Amino acid sequence: MERRDFNYYEANAADISLEKITSSEKNAKILRRLRDGDYNLSILLLGSGRYVQFRMGKGDDLGWLGYFIGRSVKLQQLDIRELPADEGGQQIDAFFDGLARSQSIRSISCKQLGDYGCTALFRVLGNLSQLEGLSYSGTDFTLNRNGCFALGTLLESGVWKSLKELCFHGNNIGDDGVAALASGLRSIGPFLKTLGLSNNSIGNEGLLALVTALESCTSLEELDLSNNDFSLATAELRSLSDWLQSNQMDLKWLNFESCGINDEGLQALSEGATNHCKVLDLSENNSITALGLRYLSTPLQSVSCHLENLYLGRMNIGDDGAEVLARGLIGNKSLRCLHLCDDDEDIAITRAGWSAFSAVLCDTSTVNNTYLSNHTVQELWNDYHTEEDFDIDEDIVLYLQLNKEYPQYAARCKILMNHTHLDMVPFLRWGLKCLPLAVGWFESAKPCTTLSIYEDDLSRQVLDESEEVYQSRVLTALYEFVRGVPKKVLERRDELALVAAYDDKIAMVEEENKRLRKDNKRLLENVEERDEKIARKNKRLCSILDSVKKTLDD
Repeated sequence: MERRDFNYYEANAADISLEKITSSEKNAKILRRLRDGDYNLSILLLGSGRYVQFRMGKGDDLGWLGYFIGRSVKLQQLDIRELPADEGGQQIDAFFDGLARSQSIRSISCKQLGDYGCTALFRVLGNLSQLEGLSYSGTDFTLNRNGCFALGTLLESGVWKSLKELCFHGNNIGDDGVAALASGLRSIGPFLKTLGLSNNSIGNEGLLALVTALESCTSLEELDLSNNDFSLATAELRSLSDWLQSNQMDLKWLNFESCGINDEGLQALSEGATNHCKVLDLSENNSITALGLRYLSTPLQSVSCHLENLYLGRMNIGDDGAEVLARGLIGNKSLRCLHLCDDDEDIAITRAGWSAFSAVLCDTSTVNNTYLSNHTVQELWNDYHTEEDFDIDEDIVLYLQLNKEYPQYAARCKILMNHTHLDMVPFLRWGLKCLPLAVGWFESAKPCTTLSIYEDDLSRQVLDESEEVYQSRVLTALYEFVRGVPKKVLERRDELALVAAYDDKIAMVEEENKRLRKDNKRLLENVEERDEKIARKNKRLCSILDSVKKTLDD
């Protein structure tokens, strides 16, 4: 293929036959849509696989493809799954030369470009100053240490003022690669939202370099460090936790799946992760034991905990671990999903371990303890599993469904389900002023009698009782309350007598004020009546004077 510059493509674009520069009618249609500025073509997937829009084959001219991509003003996202073999690299160079002229592409995702393709990509990336997202992943490990240095230099140059997402998964960049990226990360830190470095052979030294670079990443929302080796990175994990706390971060997702984290590492990480993350993935960290889970359980109970989803699959938690995690749910108001197993996993928790969750979801010892139970957590396993897969009490399933489907009624339903007789004695100390509150509570709980949940596509009532039975419970409780009030009144008669005396004095003052207001009103009425009489006399005198004056004039 002869070397062609941009002027060549510009001169021939109007007359070129798209069918002659593509391998299929489908590919020619894609070029036509790019050329014509199709509004609906904002995302383009390239590759040789089945699930792509432009399937590269023999006969596709990559130079023309790159030209039309660079010319498009509608294309915003480009996904390059792989590039075909190109001896000499002229086609690949021509493709990226055309891509470099794009002013509309905001996100580029690449996979398996090979050494030459990776080098060609980095050569032109600096021209795409509008770029907001860059992702490079695959199994060919082409983003080596030199690639990281090249990328770090680009980041440090400040050419990307809008870059929000940077992901390099499965590239084996190692600790040296992270160190090479670090200075660049500091440059784009204030804008970066997502950083992905999973499966990159990163260890404790790389994590330390990364944490140092993260100091400027105050807007970060997602951090994926899964499938690296942090088994010896206790100090570095503590530094990461300190970074989360000192910068008051609010991460939406923190991923440490399969990172070799042990009990000490979890202790170092747990406080920052639970207080400043919404989703935390610790799956397949098999070195964590029930003892280590205690370091996670304690911050879960804190009022500062913001964690909403916690993934602990493939960790052989067992009954001891289940009991520790259940204690962590006591008082927790944020966690909604606690995933204790993954799709194809047999979980090693017996009925004894599950029973700990039952007591936390609904403590039936007293009405108050039932009210203080956990009404937030909704899942203990993912959708792949059902309760039939575990030796679990059906009450746990019911309580989880209540928390999920009827969170506003969960506490009331659990109270009515487990306490047929509501003891009103503790409320007597507040006297009759508590009665309207009791009536209001029963009114707010009445919808519980109509709520239904579904099990195996069958509907069942949450409360298996009629409206008449419910009303009988209400009347019984209120009768016991009213009946108990006089006894309390007699016990406090001295206080009541003093209140009555004050009431008498207040009544006397109000009566005196009432009399004074009447007297003032009467005086005001007399003054108004006197003024009216004077006005009438003045009017009559004026009339007489007018008559006398008229007579004298005649």
